This record gives sequence, C-alpha cells and structure tokens, in this order.
Amino acid sequence: MRAVVLALTLALVVPEFAAGKTYVYKYEALLLSGLPEDGLAKAGLKISSKVLISAAAQNVFMMKVVEPEILEVSGAWPKDPLIPATKLTSAIAAQLMTPIKFEYANGVVGKMFAPEGISTLVLNVYRGVLNILQLNIKKTQNVYDLQEAGVQGVCKTFYAISEDEKAERILLTKTRDLDHCQERIMKDMGLAYTEHCVECQQGSKSLRGATSYTYILKEITSGILILEASVNELIQFSPFSEMNGAVQMHAKQTLVFLETQRAPIVPVEAQYLHRGSLQYEFSTELLQTPIQLFKISNAQAQIVEVLNHLVAHNVERVHEDAPVKFLELIQLLRAARFEDLEMIWNQFRARPTYRQWILDTVPAIGTPATLRFIKEKFVADDLTVAEAAQALIASVHMVTASTEAIQLVQALSVNRKIVEHPVLRQIVLLGYGTMISKYCADVAVCPAEFVKPIHDLLAEAIARGETEEIILLVKVLGNAGHPNSIKPITKFLPIHGTAAASLPMIIHADAIMALRNIAKKEPRMIQDLALQLYMDKALHPELRMLACILLFETRPAMGLVTTVANIVKTEENLQVASFTYSHMKSLTRSTAAINSALAAACNIAVKMLSPKLNRLSLRFSKAIQMDIYNSPLMLGAAASAFYINDAATILPRSIVAKTNAYLAGAAADVLEVGVRTEGLQETLLKNPALRDNVDRITKMKRVIKALSELRSLPAMTPLASVYVKFFGKEIAFANIDKAMVDQAIALATSPSVQAGGWNAIKALFSGVSFQVAKPLLVAEVRRILPTAVGLPMELSMYTAAVAAAAVQVKAATTPALPENFHLAHLLKTEIQLETEVKPSIAVNTFAVMGVNTAIIQAAMIARARLNSIVPAKIVASLDIKEGHFKFEVLPVAVPEEVAAVYVDTLAVTRNIEDLAAAKMTPIIPAKVLQAISRERLTSKIFSSAVDSRLESSEIIQHDVANARPIIKHKAAHFDKKFCAKAVAVGLKGCLKIATENAAAIRNIVLYKLVGSHSIALSFKPIEGEVIERLEMEIQVGPKAAEKLLKQINLSEEITEGRPVLMKLKKILAPGLWNKTRSSSSSSSSRSSQVIHRQKFQKIHKKQGRTSLVTSAVSKSRSSAASFEAIRRQNKFLGNAVAPTFAIIFRAVRADRKVMGYQLATYLDKPNARLQIILAALAADDNWKFCADGAMLSMHKITARIGWGAECKQYETSVTAETGLIGADPAARLRVAWERMPAAKWNAKWVYELIPAYILDGLVKGKEASGAKQFSLTVVATSDKTVDIVWKTPSHIVYKMAVHLPIALPLDEIKGLTPFDELADKIHYLFAKAGAVKCSFNGNTLTTFNNRRYKNEMPLSCYQVLAQDCTDELKFMVLLKKDHIEQNHINVKIADIDIDLYPKNTAVIVKVNGMEIPITNLPYQHPTAKILIRPKGEGIAVNAPSHGLHEVYFDKNSWTVQVVDWMKGQTCGLCGKADGEVRQEYRTPNGRVTKNAVSQAHSWVLPAESCRDSTECRMKQESIKLERQVNIHGQDSKCYSVEPVLRCLPGCFPVKTTTITVGFHCVPVASALNRPESLSSIYNHSVDLRETAEAHLACSCNAQCA
Repeated sequence: MRAVVLALTLALVVPEFAAGKTYVYKYEALLLSGLPEDGLAKAGLKISSKVLISAAAQNVFMMKVVEPEILEVSGAWPKDPLIPATKLTSAIAAQLMTPIKFEYANGVVGKMFAPEGISTLVLNVYRGVLNILQLNIKKTQNVYDLQEAGVQGVCKTFYAISEDEKAERILLTKTRDLDHCQERIMKDMGLAYTEHCVECQQGSKSLRGATSYTYILKEITSGILILEASVNELIQFSPFSEMNGAVQMHAKQTLVFLETQRAPIVPVEAQYLHRGSLQYEFSTELLQTPIQLFKISNAQAQIVEVLNHLVAHNVERVHEDAPVKFLELIQLLRAARFEDLEMIWNQFRARPTYRQWILDTVPAIGTPATLRFIKEKFVADDLTVAEAAQALIASVHMVTASTEAIQLVQALSVNRKIVEHPVLRQIVLLGYGTMISKYCADVAVCPAEFVKPIHDLLAEAIARGETEEIILLVKVLGNAGHPNSIKPITKFLPIHGTAAASLPMIIHADAIMALRNIAKKEPRMIQDLALQLYMDKALHPELRMLACILLFETRPAMGLVTTVANIVKTEENLQVASFTYSHMKSLTRSTAAINSALAAACNIAVKMLSPKLNRLSLRFSKAIQMDIYNSPLMLGAAASAFYINDAATILPRSIVAKTNAYLAGAAADVLEVGVRTEGLQETLLKNPALRDNVDRITKMKRVIKALSELRSLPAMTPLASVYVKFFGKEIAFANIDKAMVDQAIALATSPSVQAGGWNAIKALFSGVSFQVAKPLLVAEVRRILPTAVGLPMELSMYTAAVAAAAVQVKAATTPALPENFHLAHLLKTEIQLETEVKPSIAVNTFAVMGVNTAIIQAAMIARARLNSIVPAKIVASLDIKEGHFKFEVLPVAVPEEVAAVYVDTLAVTRNIEDLAAAKMTPIIPAKVLQAISRERLTSKIFSSAVDSRLESSEIIQHDVANARPIIKHKAAHFDKKFCAKAVAVGLKGCLKIATENAAAIRNIVLYKLVGSHSIALSFKPIEGEVIERLEMEIQVGPKAAEKLLKQINLSEEITEGRPVLMKLKKILAPGLWNKTRSSSSSSSSRSSQVIHRQKFQKIHKKQGRTSLVTSAVSKSRSSAASFEAIRRQNKFLGNAVAPTFAIIFRAVRADRKVMGYQLATYLDKPNARLQIILAALAADDNWKFCADGAMLSMHKITARIGWGAECKQYETSVTAETGLIGADPAARLRVAWERMPAAKWNAKWVYELIPAYILDGLVKGKEASGAKQFSLTVVATSDKTVDIVWKTPSHIVYKMAVHLPIALPLDEIKGLTPFDELADKIHYLFAKAGAVKCSFNGNTLTTFNNRRYKNEMPLSCYQVLAQDCTDELKFMVLLKKDHIEQNHINVKIADIDIDLYPKNTAVIVKVNGMEIPITNLPYQHPTAKILIRPKGEGIAVNAPSHGLHEVYFDKNSWTVQVVDWMKGQTCGLCGKADGEVRQEYRTPNGRVTKNAVSQAHSWVLPAESCRDSTECRMKQESIKLERQVNIHGQDSKCYSVEPVLRCLPGCFPVKTTTITVGFHCVPVASALNRPESLSSIYNHSVDLRETAEAHLACSCNAQCA
C-alpha cells in the first residue's frame, strides 16, 4: 500500500524551483587520487562554495556560485591538512561567480547558456553541480533502470525510491554504472594502434567506475525540494588484473539546502550564448601535459629560452633534465601560434644544431600545424628530401588524426614537389592510409569519402597497367583498413576471373595482406573471403598460404577451424598442408588470453589430422608462433614467423616475421618485417648470358613443337621485395629488381659520390669532431574522461628520450701521404687513428592518474629516469703491410654512475597561479617508514584530529561516524650494494640496488612498484692500481715472436717482461732445434659407440696418410700413429717453429708491472698440427690455456685442451672423426675428460634444459657407462636424412631419420669437385647441396620427388626426360631407347647438343655431332660454364649456372640433377621437382594423371611421318572407348583426355602395353567427333578411367607416308 501511495505522490510532483525565490545550497566537492589505504599520500583538490538557483523564465533557471574556495591535497590522507589555493581562487573567482542559465524541466537538465568570457573549464565545474540535479523520476515505478544522460555521457542508471514516513521525506538512490554506457565521453590519444582484448578483461577489467547518488527530498507545494544530495564516485585503474591492486580516483560531492532568499539572481550584462548541454566538453586539457605546469606569457620567447637550454646543455653529454625540457618544448610549441613557429624557424634555420632540434620536435606537436609546417617548408625549398622524409614519417604517427589532418596529408600526396620524389610520395600515401585508420579508430562510422581518392587513383593505375602504382595504392588501402575497400581490393584477387589472374603474383599477394587490417573491423566478411581463397586449389600455393594467415588472424570459431582441417585432410599440395598444419599446431601452444578460444579450436583440429604432416622436412612451408602471457599481470608478448615456399627450394619464396605485445587488456602488432625472394636465388646463380640467347630458344622450341599441348610455366621475375610495418601500418617498402640494382651501382660509382668519399677520407687526416643530439617522444598514451565533479581525470603514460654523442676522430699516416694519394698508398703505410666517443642517453617515463587542467593539476605520478654515459677513447695503429695491428684504450673521465635508473611515485598538486607552492609528496611518506604501530589512537587524539579537519569539511564530517582508526604501515625496504674488482683493467664495479615500496601493506605487484627504487652501476679505479691504458696488439707473420712478452715452456718459465729475442734466434738458426721431448703421455679413453647395433668403423685405421716429412715420420703416420706419439716428438711447438701470429692483451700500469695475457699460435705444417697457448703475463701467475690439435688423417682430427696452473688443472680431449656405421658414412664428435669442473652436472643440465616438445620423436634411455665423456654421432643414411645419437655419462638419446633441408655433398666435399677455379668449386658445392636427382636403374625410374615407377619406353622415340619448362628454355634432356633397347641421352644446353650413348663397353660422347675421344676429356665449353668429364664408369655433364647441375650416363643407368633454383620450373618424365608427391604425374598440358606410364607416354616426341630422322614411328592421339557407357542416365561415347601412343598410319604394333587413361564422355547424339571437334579434348574433365592399349614399337610397310 505504501508503494502505491509513493507512486501517486511522484506522479504529481517533480523537482522544482519556484519562481520568485532563490534557493541557497552549500556545495562541496572533493577529488582524491592514489592508493585506497589511509595513511599514504594522495593528490587531490576540494571545491567549496554556495550555489544559488532561481527561476528566470519558463523552464529556464539561473545558477550562481558565491564564496568559492579551492583547496589542494598533497600529503598523507586524511592526516595532513588541506592547503587553500588562495591565488588560484582569486584568479578564477570572477568566472565562477558569473551566473549561468540552464534549461530544466521535469528533473532533466537541458541546454546551458553563458557569456563568452566563461571558460569551458569553469562551465564543466557548473556541469558537475547540475549533474546532481539530473533526476529522471518515473511516475509509475519506484525501482527501475534506464540509460541516463549526465556529465560523463549516457550511462546505465539504477533508481530506487523509498519513503521515510516519520520524517516525511522521500529517499531516492541512483547508481550509475560507468562500464555500461550507451555513449561514454572519453578521449583516447595514442591508442589508435591498439586492439581491445575482450578476452583479456573477461575476469578483470583495467578500468572500472561507478557513481552513487543519494537524495533526501521533501514534498512542497510546487513540487519536490532537494534537501540534501550526496555523490560518491570511484574510478579505479590497474595495469594488471584487479587482484594485483588498483589506483583510485575518488570523487565526493554534497549539495545541502540552506535557505531561500527573495532577491533574484541578476545576470551579467553580456550576451548569453548556447554553450552546450549537461555533457562534459573537452578544452585545453587536450594540449596540456600532466607532467609539468607553467605559465605561457610569451610563447616565442619561452621557446627560444628552452631551445637555448637544450642546445647548450646537450653537447658533451645529455643533461639529466633533457627529456623534461624536451617535453616542455613540445608543450610550448603546442600552445604557440603558427606564426610563432614560423618566426622561430626563420631565426634558427641557418644554425644546424637548432635546426635539427626544431625538426625533431615539430612532429611531436601532434596537431595539423605540424603537417602544414612541413609542407610549406619543403615547397619553399627550406627542407631537404632527407629532412622531409624523416619529419613526415614521424608526423604521420604522432599527429592526432582529424579531418583537417587527413585533408592536409591528401593535399601533400598530390603536391608537385612531393610527386617528383617517389620516396616522399610513398611515405605520404602510406601515411594517408595510416591517418584514415587512426581517425576511424575513434569514430563509430568511418566516412567512405576518405578512401575514395585512393580508389580513383587505383582505377587509373589499372587502366594504365602500372604495376608499381597498383602495389603502392593497395598497400595504402591496407593501412587504411576501411571496410569499403574490400571490393576494390578483391578485384585484384584471381577469384574474379581472367583480368585479375593475369596480374603479377606480387599484386595478388599484397592484396591479400592488405585485408588484414580490415579483418580487425569486419572479421566475418574477411573470413568468408579468406576461406574462399584458401579452398581454391587452382590458386598459386603462396596465395593460399597467405589466405591461411589472413583467416587465422580473424581468430575463427571452432566450426571454421575444423572446416579448414577437413580441407587439409584431402589437400594434394604439401606446401599448403604443411603450412596449415604447422600454423594450427603452433597456435595450440598459445597461452595468450586473446587466443584462448582459437587455441582450443586448433587443438581439436590438429587431432583430426595425420601426425605425418608434422614430420615434413624444413623445405616445406611452416608457420611458427610463440608467446608468453601472464594472466595476473595481463602482460605478454608473442612472436610469429611464416616461412612460405612453393617448390621446396633452399631459399623460400617469402618470409614474414611479426611481434605482438599484450598490456593492460590491449593488444598491439609492434613490428613486422616481410621479405620476398621470388627469383632472387635464380638471379644470383644463373648464367646471365642465358637471358638473350634467342638461337637456343628457337632450336629447343623446334624440337618440342610436337608437344602441341605443352604449357610453359611462368618464369620467375628477378625480384626481391621487403616491407616494414610498425604497429600494423606499413611505413616503407621496396621492390628490388635489376633496374634498381643497376641504378644503385651507377649512383655508388658516380664521380660525385666517389669525390665525397675521398673528401671524407681527407677530412679524417685533418681531424673531425662533431656533436649530435637526437630527441624522441617515444610514447604519449592518454585517456581523458570526466569525473562527476566536472573536472577531467587523466590516465596517461609519456616516454621521452634524448640521446647525444660527442665524437672526435683524427687520422695520421707514417710516412705522410702525398697530396693526391690513392687507396694503394694507404695499404703501404702505417695508419694511426685516434677516436674519442662520448655516447649518452637520458630517458624519462611518466605514468599519471589524476586531475589535469591548464590551471591546476592534482595527480599521482610514477616517474622513471634512466641516465647513462659510456665514454671511450681508442687509439688504433694499423700497418697492413707488416701485419701489425695495435689498439689502445686510454683512460677517460667517467661519471660517478655509468648507468642509473631511478623510480619514484609522487602525489603532485600545483596550480598555475602559485607554482612556487607546488607540492610533491612521496606516496609512501617518511613517517610511514617507521615501525608498524597497530595501536588504536586514543579517542581524544582521534577526535581532535578529526575536529581540526571538520572545520572546513562537511564531506569528511559525514564519514566520521563510520571512520576507521588510522593504521600506520611499514614500507618494505631493501638496500644492497654489490661490488667486484677487475684487477686486470684496474676498475672496481659496483651495482647498487635500493627499494622502498608498499609491499608491507599488500604483498601484490602494484604495491611493490609503488614507492622509490633505484639501480645504479658505477665504475671507479681501484686504489693503488693505476692503469695508464689497455692494449691489444696483433702481429701476423714472421715478426710475431718479437711481440711476445713472456717466454713459455710447458714445464717451466724462463724469462718474462721483455720480447723473446733469444728464443727467436734459436728457432731461426739452422741446426739449433731443441730436441727435448716431454715424457708425459696419456691415453685417450675409448668406448664402443653402437647405433643400430653396429659398431663405428674408423676409416683412418684402414687408410694410410701421405706425408711430406722424413721417412721416420711417414712410417709412424702410415700406421696411424696416435696423437700422443706426435706430441712426444715436441710437446711445445715454440721450441721448433716461430708463432704464426701473436695477440697481446695487457694493462699498462703506472708501476710498470706486467699484467694481461698473451696468445700465440704455432703451426707445424708437416705434421698438420696446430698449437694455441694463452698465458697470463704477470710474473707470479702461472695460469695458462693450452690447445693442441692435429689432423691425424683425412678422416680424424683430435685435440687436447688444458687450462689452469701450467695447463694441468683441468684437461679434456676432443676428437672428430668420420667412419662407417654399417655401410653408411658417419661422423662422430667425442669429448672426454679427466678433470673437468662440474662436467657431469653440466651434461645433465644440458639434457634437461631441452623443452619437451622439441624432444618429440626422440628415443631416450639411461646410460650407466660411467665413462667421463660424451659423444655426438651423426649417420648419413642418405644425402638428405641422418640419424643422430647423443650420449652422455648418464643418458643416451636417439633421433632417427632427421630430414635435412639440403643434400649432403658427400663425394664432392672430399675434393672431387669437377671445376678448377675456387669460385666454380664453391658454386658447384652450393648447387650440389640443393640439387634434386632423377635416376634410372634397370627399368625403374625415380623422379625428382623420389617417386618410383617402371618406365615402359617406346623404341626409337625421344622422351622429354627433364627440361626448363619456362619460356627461357635453359636446358633440355631427352631420352630414347634404340632398337636393341639401349638408352641414348641427348642434352641441349647453351649453343651445343651433347649426345651420350653406349657402344660396346664404352660410352660415346658427341658435341654438336662430333665425337670427342675419352682421352680428350674433360671438355670445357669455351664461353659457358659447361664441363663434360669422365665419372666412374660413365660420363658426367655439369652446368650448374645453366640450371642443370649434372647429367650422368653409363651403360646401365643415368641420373639427372637440377639445381635448387630450378625447382618447380622443370617438366618431363622426371617431374616438376617441387616436392609435391601427391601431384607427381603431370602431362604437358599440366593435367595430373593417376597412371605413371600414361604420364611417361605423354612426354614422347611423336614423329610427323615415316621419313622422320628420329626413326620414331609413333604419334599421340585421343582414342575412343570401344564400348558405349551410360553416364548420368544417358548413353555416351567416350574419348581419352590423356594421349595414347599409337603407330603411324601404314605401321602396325609389334610391342604393346596396357595403360589406364581418363576418358571424357558425351551423349551419343553429340556433335563431338574427330578430328575437328577433338582438338581441345585434352582440356576436358575426366568422367571415368579405363584401360587402353598403347603401342611401344612399330613396324612400317612401304606405303607408310
């Protein structure tokens, strides 16, 4: 019943202010930011005043603030008193006390009116008061919710109304949920590149807020009177999950009715303008940084002052305040007029240092004025192209996107001077797309007219056929990411018919990649398109893999992922299958919250697929993604790499690498680099003379003209391209082709560039000194949102850095160079180069939460400062002729701290009128650092403290009844210094770490960060250890011994401290060799290594080794003498030979004590022995490192390594040898030790360190041999697979059949390469490593892709064995079987024909029809790199630079090997060499057949007539199926769509075989008949497969024509 009465009451009345009365209220507002606990410092402000309200007209009211007072809070809350901001109050009192007008009807605030002189800031304060009056009271409900307008936007608001009958009051409570707003007023800056991560914030939001309103209402005659209203708002922010703490912004308001007055509010004599509504309006806070506050009285003068400071104080080193001053300069330039900027530029443009500071700062202004300035200065020739490019790249990313900024960039893109420079035009156009994307990130609907100019340019580029222009404009649309660009982009995809299919592949690829940014806004649309592309098996595999990348970046749902898995099940292209499987497999391991659903879906999908796809070799395309994510910290990072190949070559077609970051519930693509190498490998390795040999191409086309259905493969364009993306936007790209390379070479060799180089060299001899400083605004991320009070709250992070370097370089030569010297003169002189460098950097980072306006700031600020300087002075002496190189590091003045990081958290309050009174209080005040005291304060102390504050605070008084006793907290404290001495360099390094944080209050991440922290690294000279300089001296050649300072004997030391001249005389004098032999010996441990239960057979035990030493040595070598026997002949090679080179590291001390190390290398060529001795130079230091190794045979190298005192403290031996495991070649590396520091622990640690998923497929076992050794054995089971065995004292691990990405040149690496020149040998080995082989043995043919089948060859007809199937026709290999069924090979390459065929027991070689005797081989082509040579029992033809690595032929077999860059470009019996075993049997027209013999017959070169000189009497034809079949309910006749070998007319078969071919069927009544209608039969589909008879040999009669 009471609810009904209340509803009736509310139905009659609403809040109202009666005419003729002025209502007087007491108003207070308090804003506090900081941690929630009392006792810690907080920053805030309080506004106290009286508010007068009176009616002015129907539904129009006046409001006036009287007796305003502003107080500041910066101290321990609530203990420290509030400080009145008297000067600020006086400065704005006139504005505050100026009455305003507002519309108010039915409890809803409407329009606001105020004189022009009232600032937006003051109006927002009025809005904070009016916000309390906003009441949407429903007439029929007392509990309800609605979307209500307020200061902070239109947000979900809950109402609850009740009645206090005794007090005759109506109680109304409303709560506004700031997390669920229909229209939230908020301004983000610097967040356009981030992606909101919904999944990251499902359980914990970074930003939360709510406001509660409590009203006490009294019913009066004219309506309802608001007696009292209180507002309590809490906004909290945490960069981590909420369980790890949050910083709060607490706002309180009270409005208490005092009285009514009869005197009305009199408006001022000024025009009242419409100034908006109740919703907050942004003003100067958008340009005001919260880091500092200062008055701008004369912007131009203040800019000059700051510039002078920056230039003057950042010369030798960066001033520690440089980043703050740089931010101050940015603030001043933002506040200055454009005319002021012009005047500053005109004043300083001729002064290089000032000019550079201005150009580095202008982009950071971030307003359209930046773009306008750059445009005007470049057009006026005030900026160079390099300066303009640098400024434009920075400006595009720093300027806040707006309609004006977009229009300015568009105008720049068509400016004549910009268009004249392609680099600038590319930067501007890419920036135009980026600017559109940034603008659209802040608006609900992005205007389509922004991208229309690009669409128009794209249409023009298509009409003109300008590939480069199309690529650029497609990338621009990709940067823009506008959904309206989907249709224009898809026009470039081959799914839209022949027009798009004829475009270059790179356009297709770029078009797919351009859809990625659109996918972030319209994932569903892009998913449909990406799946369509992926499913189209007619597309190039690369495009399908790019579509796969695109699809998974949309984070598809489970159904779509499983659809992809089903496609992969039947996928014939292994490149696509491998890429998709690896992509899904890597996503299953993702821990990032944003990928949680996708990872789960991929986990299911991968289980549906065969694990065999995981075992494909590295030649197949792969996608790898790795990430790390910490959910409590909401922090993570990810890296992904996409390796895309299309023909299983060594060099992939393209590689894309990308990094991502996750922070505070947002995700961002940080950096992405993509490289395409299409055609690059071919361009580098192919013989350039092949390109224009028209005669060769004509001759080969004449040979294959009989294959009328032959379709040439597209030749790779010699092209490489690279692009760079920053935050998902492409900032630069380059397509590298031959023309660009030629242009770069021409530029580098131009006289002007060479003259510049010589001038630079000459300048060095005169001495060069320069200073450079580079400022950078690394980050400016801001979120500004209004509070209930009407003042803005800001969350922001700024990072500013300034780096500087002072460089002095001077060169001199001995003897002096002539006036006009050449490079050869430098090689014959000693060059002294003295360099002094003083690099330094200062970085400041600020994180802010609080109030930020142009007149007052009250915020919690975390400040991190990094300062570092590392000076160095180096003197180098280079004597190339004598082989002497000396480097000296001279002492320099080192600051007290080389690098230091300081972090502190402060509560800052300051106002523009009294900057001297600014207060910065540490969040953890000094008193908090005292011991914990949890004693309750006595009621007397507590009451007096409260009373002292209540005199000026009714808000606090409201909370006194429920106030908690104040608890004192103790700060967590840590202060430690770690020092270490480096006596060798005379320095003592110390690392000091100190921290005071709030972890004692709450042991969570945020509280650990709050407080004061410091890390400082310092270096100081050690007292009493004066080091004059550090030296490194290198001597190569016969003078190396003269540089050694300490004579070494492995048993004892002789002398030290001076060059070893006496020892040198003994070495160089004949007959004076020291014959002393060391009697020490040790036996190397031997253990049997078993793989596949077979023993490692040592080849060097079976084979002797030739030697050029004495007969005694030869005798010992021939029996494979042990390494110890060789060492016993001369333990220390320094007794017999001079060192080949020496290196001295030493510190030159003031007391002339020798300190440092010397390294000497000795080479005993007759014994193939190398010895390295590293020894300490100090007289009392016998530490040495000794490495002694020898090549015992061509198959074994062994070394003994010792170190410590006299090289005897620790000792180990290393042996590398080759041998056999069964019949397979093997290599073994064995390390054994007698004394090794923690060797067993190290081996176990290495074994356990390998991640489990990497060890997938390994066979693990325990090994309890106890031997102090480990070994690694690799067995080459084939040239592309190896078995690996890793054995330690405690474990043994096997990995079988490891596929290698390249072939092992097992024969050629032994020195059997056919070419003589070193470059040709290297080229040959590279070609061999990547070559693929097709072979024939007996009657079995093995294709390039390792598929085997029996080749039933027709007699006397050539078949295309392998050829270059591109239009270049670089080579062709033909095969035929003669009438006695012997194989003949014909190789067409360059301008020669090579015939290979057996005759009796030999192989005959003919070149262009002329026989070459075997005795005249090898035959070298006079101009091309073609070699014909004997090999084994046959003949080999090598031409790797022509794409044909080797053709080998003997009586019983043959092999054809093509180089890596020809993969995917061959055709013939041997296949395409692309690794696609599921698409192996291709006919000349590209059809994949199911029958190997049918495919082989399709590559026969048929005869034209019986007079054909090849003696081939066969042709290929489509045959008719002898019987009728019923297809789809119709009687049909069928014709083969695969050619069948038949004898020529007039001939009859004498040998046949049965093959299976595909038939295409048509209704019996169809007009399809031969030969006219059957001309295109080979292009028809296959309806059924049947067996048919093929002819293999024919006999012809005299009538054969």
